[in-house]
Amino acid sequence: MGELRDRFWELPLAGLTRAEWEALCDGCGRCCLHKIEDADSGEIHDTNIACRLLDTATARCSDYRNRKAFVPDCLRLTLRIVSEVAWLPSTCAYRLRADGRPLPGWHYLVCGDCEAVERVGVSVIGRVVSETAAGPLEHHITRWPSPRPDRAATAPPPQPSPQLSPAREGGERA
Repeated sequence: MGELRDRFWELPLAGLTRAEWEALCDGCGRCCLHKIEDADSGEIHDTNIACRLLDTATARCSDYRNRKAFVPDCLRLTLRIVSEVAWLPSTCAYRLRADGRPLPGWHYLVCGDCEAVERVGVSVIGRVVSETAAGPLEHHITRWPSPRPDRAATAPPPQPSPQLSPAREGGERA
């Protein structure tokens, strides 16, 4: 991954390098869950069914680089479309920054703790089932709870600066 500028997450999305774009992802895994669209109303319903490539124990794609070869309809989140993807969670860093809003205090780039996303209840870790074992989508409709920022405070002191954190692979820059 390339070098990350200090506080790059506060810059407009159009000004980010590819490495910074990738690092913006909080790693929640919600974009890798199947959604159901109501044919009559157009309403999008969340499910707890993960893409077959999502490692449900880590909320990471097991083959991020080659995912489109295995899952042709996997969305490549780009600067061009980020504002148009209505089903991105309200907590998504790409959505927040596209709307000119700051990252939440529990985001690893802000607090320095990669596990805060799980503690506040945003991560899918331990809460989803793979599509290979799920059965019918309509049996898995769910509502994801709002984040619990009070739980982020239980974090251990931040370790290395966010620039030294593991690569976050959440989308691609246009």
